[in-house]
Amino acid sequence: MNKPAKTSLVGRPAPLVDGIEKVTGKAKFTGDLNTHDALVGRILRSPVSHGHILGIDTTHAEALDGVEAVITGKDCDKTYGVIPIAMNEYPMARDRVRYRGEPVAAVAARDAETAAKALDLIELDIEELTACYTPTESRAADAPRLHDNKPGNLEREVHHTFGSTTDGFVEADLIREETFDCAEINHAQMEPHAALAEYDAERDRLTLHSVTQVPFYVHLTLARCLDMDSSKIQVVKPFVGGGFGARTETLNFEIVTALLAHRTGGKVMMQLSREETFLTHRGRPNTQVKLKIGLAKTGKITAVDCEVLMSGGAYAGYGLVTILYAGALLQGLYDITNIKYDGYRVYTNHPPCGAMRGHGTVDVRHSFEAILDRMARDLNLDPFTVRRANLLQAPMFTSNGLMVNSYGLDECLDKVEHASDWAKRKGKLGKGHGLGMACSHYVSGAAKPVHWTGEPHAVVSMKLDFDGGITVFTGASDIGQGSSTVVALAAAEVIGIDLARIRIVANDSVVTPKDNGSYSSRVTFMVGNAAIEAARAMRAKLIDAAAELLDTDPDSVKCEGESFFVQGSSQSELGFHEVAIAALAKEGTINVKGTFTTPVEAQGGKHRGGAVGSTMGFSYAAQVVEVSVDEDTGQISVDQVWAALDCGFAINPLAVEGQIEGSVWMGMAQGLCEETNYLRGLPTHTNLTDYRFPTIEDSPPIDVQIVESIDPLGPFGAKEAGEGALSGFPPALANAVADAIGLDANFLPLTPDRVLEALIKLRRAKRRKEANT
Repeated sequence: MNKPAKTSLVGRPAPLVDGIEKVTGKAKFTGDLNTHDALVGRILRSPVSHGHILGIDTTHAEALDGVEAVITGKDCDKTYGVIPIAMNEYPMARDRVRYRGEPVAAVAARDAETAAKALDLIELDIEELTACYTPTESRAADAPRLHDNKPGNLEREVHHTFGSTTDGFVEADLIREETFDCAEINHAQMEPHAALAEYDAERDRLTLHSVTQVPFYVHLTLARCLDMDSSKIQVVKPFVGGGFGARTETLNFEIVTALLAHRTGGKVMMQLSREETFLTHRGRPNTQVKLKIGLAKTGKITAVDCEVLMSGGAYAGYGLVTILYAGALLQGLYDITNIKYDGYRVYTNHPPCGAMRGHGTVDVRHSFEAILDRMARDLNLDPFTVRRANLLQAPMFTSNGLMVNSYGLDECLDKVEHASDWAKRKGKLGKGHGLGMACSHYVSGAAKPVHWTGEPHAVVSMKLDFDGGITVFTGASDIGQGSSTVVALAAAEVIGIDLARIRIVANDSVVTPKDNGSYSSRVTFMVGNAAIEAARAMRAKLIDAAAELLDTDPDSVKCEGESFFVQGSSQSELGFHEVAIAALAKEGTINVKGTFTTPVEAQGGKHRGGAVGSTMGFSYAAQVVEVSVDEDTGQISVDQVWAALDCGFAINPLAVEGQIEGSVWMGMAQGLCEETNYLRGLPTHTNLTDYRFPTIEDSPPIDVQIVESIDPLGPFGAKEAGEGALSGFPPALANAVADAIGLDANFLPLTPDRVLEALIKLRRAKRRKEANT
């Protein structure tokens, strides 16, 4: 789809349609919902990392006055998980616990104090087993199996080869191989987890309000775990205070809350503490990347050999997708013919990892861009020159079957190189100061959904009624990224009406059409296209009515600014209300819908796992980071960031800028300080003081440049904007540190203690070398 030649709304900065509610405090999040008649739900968690459950005695808890229900793993024998072929987790542990903090029982009581007392009265009898906290421990010959059907505690291994890496390395003028260790991190979203469930026993109906990003998947899981007909379930997503992937799968507390409501025949509110929210986890796994790259003297990449080892935690979750993403998106950014990838996802006795912004790709991209910079230095080539030597030529398909229809990386490179004054400043800022750059990309939605039903990937419906307002119904989850605003802008633009006439109704499974959810940056591309199709259908209805009133052919009628007219005619214009009344007179309330289904050619290669990484369009990003490094303390300060992102077309430039800034900021957090820590399986990071991330005082100026390559399949040419810039920051940071103090760091995060320790080792190595010469 070409960029519209003339637009009234899209392509211009617009406040988010739900912005007023958020800034005035009127927005109702799950924890704000009315709970005056609700019981309080609380979860009892395992005190050990690994053990057999010999018994759970709930007698005393059940006898406590004010306790309405006590449930354990015996009350749900259904496994769950986001991947249909990898459901190996129970809402509450049965027979065995596999991480410290895993739910083992839950209570519903009249108040929080009673619920806490009830948990204290539950008696656990657990036989502690040997725990494995690292992939090395898990893969040892004498390690206990965490899951009986997974020898070697290997959740998933992937082996893909495209082209010939043997030939590619022969052609290389320079080969470099290094290993990187990237710490596990957590989403640390502002809003802690919460769910409100109500069960109507007379009608056998369950209603759940939750913080989820994926109401449809939650709906399916509740039906499975509660053994209910899905038509008896309603799932509603209120406002959500951040997700970043933490809520892209059904979480145990949601099911537990529903089970408690079902048992009591009433309403139960479950509000997790910050510590419990950390324990629920689903963050980015600790990842070790062994990467070997061959480079010609021109900077052309001749071969890539990548091995990835991920510590996935105790259960499958998104694991098999994560390890596939890590290899699949080695491609799609640069022109690389010869690639070999080996990936291993290993079970450990830690909370399960899952999807996080930039799912599966961030640590591998960090390693790749860091090595590429070092090889450029070895060949005396500018880092920008090396990237430009490997640009793709769209449209094309990569060797693993990924479709690339639009590609603005070249322009992104131009913009940040110019804005940062790279040519004049690189390597010339003085000791302790440096510049680094890197590139990155991400999918605009997964071309194949997790749950394949044959239905369209997105459905949007619209209604015009007597009041003259147009109500748009969407199941897409706005979690702060502005997707409801995109839908509203698309509808108003296509129909030719004021944005104020649009009302968005979202995320109520009884009212809104099914949508797969907010993950993999799918909403703008898929739901945006569905909204455009629905708006065209609504516009056609209005045009037909206006044509009758104007006594002309529908093809002659134009609609702009809520006025219907015949171009070049002396006839009076018709206002929106007049036309709407005429359209309603013909058929009553008007209902239309639009859908979007990904084209077959976008759905990836034919090899095993080829669907993961497939998409309709990739975003592309380049960024430059400027740092100051104190060599006496190891402290790094980020002084300035220049970031350019090819988003296809910026439907709402204000939101796109915000998404790019957010991506940069989260990349900075991972690069500088974010990491989880465990002591024999006990998380020691479970508050926002010990889990460190930058504050506003640490945030540098971010110069944002938007590149519009106009994707032929995107809504108005748009692609994703919320994830593509993230994975470029950590390597740009590491490359800037190398420029500043000569340290090539192979670890994340670059905390002062690690940097200082690495500097000491580097100085000792230099002294030994000097002594030997």
